[in-house]
Amino acid sequence: MILVTGSTGLVGSHLLYKLATTGEKVRAIYRNEKKLANIKNVFSCYTDNYETIFNSIEWFEADILDIPSLTEAFNGITYVYHCAAFVSFEPNKYHLLRRTNIEGTANVVNLCLSNDIKKLCYVSSIATLGISNKTNVINEASEWNSEANNTIYGITKYGAEIEVWRGSQEGLDIVMVNPGVILGAGIWRYGSGSLFKKAYQGLKYYTSGSIGLVDVEDVVNIMIALTKSNITNERFILVAENWSYKDFLQAMAKAVNAKIPMKLASIKLLQIGWRLDWLNHKLFGKRRQLTKHLVSSLSTQKTYDNTKIKSQLQYNFKPISKSITEIGALYLKQVQ
Repeated sequence: MILVTGSTGLVGSHLLYKLATTGEKVRAIYRNEKKLANIKNVFSCYTDNYETIFNSIEWFEADILDIPSLTEAFNGITYVYHCAAFVSFEPNKYHLLRRTNIEGTANVVNLCLSNDIKKLCYVSSIATLGISNKTNVINEASEWNSEANNTIYGITKYGAEIEVWRGSQEGLDIVMVNPGVILGAGIWRYGSGSLFKKAYQGLKYYTSGSIGLVDVEDVVNIMIALTKSNITNERFILVAENWSYKDFLQAMAKAVNAKIPMKLASIKLLQIGWRLDWLNHKLFGKRRQLTKHLVSSLSTQKTYDNTKIKSQLQYNFKPISKSITEIGALYLKQVQ
């Protein structure tokens, strides 16, 4: 039987659909029963028969930070997909990020070792990869630089990777994927789904940086292929294409029939913006929307190299323009 953590997130829910519809026996961990609606909404993007597929999965209430419940979830498991993570770039969420991403992953790794799991597939992030040369081209050999201006999310995901590599040193077969920004339909309140929501509501500005993009179906297909393969103890960048933020934001706006952003947000404007955002948080307790690290990311040009995964699996990625068009149409169908 296969165990999936993070089942109510974008990757986990799309992964569950793929596994369940190909006849795999799957146990899915969830923490909040209300979030199971996310999964049904994702399944409904693929089929009208989503209730039957949903009911074919063994649902298990547990938390990766609660060892007793997590231990029970591992009974009879042979393969694990660890998709659970807390995603935030708000500095005040650092300790929660550490607990979920590092301690939670350590718990999963330890139980994989004690239960003789055949292989663990871990979903990391391109946020853990450094810049290897002056051309800003990033590949799997790009080493983490602890002295760089890293996000708190990247710091904790890197800490989680250390736990996974530690497991591999102790005899656990692992594969690790480092996706870029994952595009997928069905969850619109957070993640990339919320970007389509913001595009629909109207965006005036774009930024000068670039972004690595990948469709969630590609992420899921590659995760399954790597888990079934003889490949072990390796990481793979999952970025289909590198786009400018201008092209990305304008394509999303077109996909949801919204006004296209035509103004460049200057570095000066962004720097003023994150300071005002910080002040708003300090004075009124508002959640951070624009941080100093985010401004840096929005303004930086990076190129992610996907040569390794394309070579190892002979894999062809879905065109990002097609992904954006399809997801935009589903947004309009489900939310408008």
